[in-house]
Amino acid sequence: MIASRSGRRLILWDIDHTLIETRGVGGDLYANAFHTATGVRMVHKAEVTGQTEPSILTATLRLHGIAEDEPHLSRYTAALPAEYDRHRAELAERGRVLPGAQPTLATLADRQELVQSVLTGNLREVARIKLEVFGLDRYVDLDAGAYGDDDTDRPKLVAIAQRRAMAKYGDVFDRDNTVVIGDSSHDINTGLRGGAHAAGVASGSESVEQLRAAGALVAWPGLTDTAAIEAFLLSPLA
Repeated sequence: MIASRSGRRLILWDIDHTLIETRGVGGDLYANAFHTATGVRMVHKAEVTGQTEPSILTATLRLHGIAEDEPHLSRYTAALPAEYDRHRAELAERGRVLPGAQPTLATLADRQELVQSVLTGNLREVARIKLEVFGLDRYVDLDAGAYGDDDTDRPKLVAIAQRRAMAKYGDVFDRDNTVVIGDSSHDINTGLRGGAHAAGVASGSESVEQLRAAGALVAWPGLTDTAAIEAFLLSPLA
């Protein structure tokens, strides 16, 4: 297939604190998977914001004085999705979809000009389960996204998603027509360093002003103003 430009845009959503919150479930399941992978109870927590799951595991192993080897990673990447699969009901009960996320995703999914997917540090299967539990998977093309098990360097995920979207849709996706949307300056940095524009959602721990200062073209206080978000994503990008 020869890729061309059709006017489509690739929209890559962060998941945690942008679209959903696990409200503590994610941390509990991470601790369970760490114990399964290492035989050690997790007592120290690594920084997770803006990191990929393999990177988080490596940092956590280091905090516990455990060898950072492949067997631990392989066991962990099998154990974590299994934990999420077993605890779907708990995730649905304790977690939540952030206000405006569902109608915004649904509205954008109806626009033929947009290819909507995710860019996340989550493992692919974990991302799929999270979105399925909250009914958001129907609005995004997971085959056009990129995940923590694709590369430990998060900015490199942008190019991976662009290649996947290009292979599926036959369009060229690059900095001119790709937008990464997330709740932290790490997400903004991922988009800018990876070869995309970036937009912020102040639904995590950072303000609209902080996200704009990090380089976001625009930052919204949340996802409740669907019309404004749609208008931005369909307008010329500066």
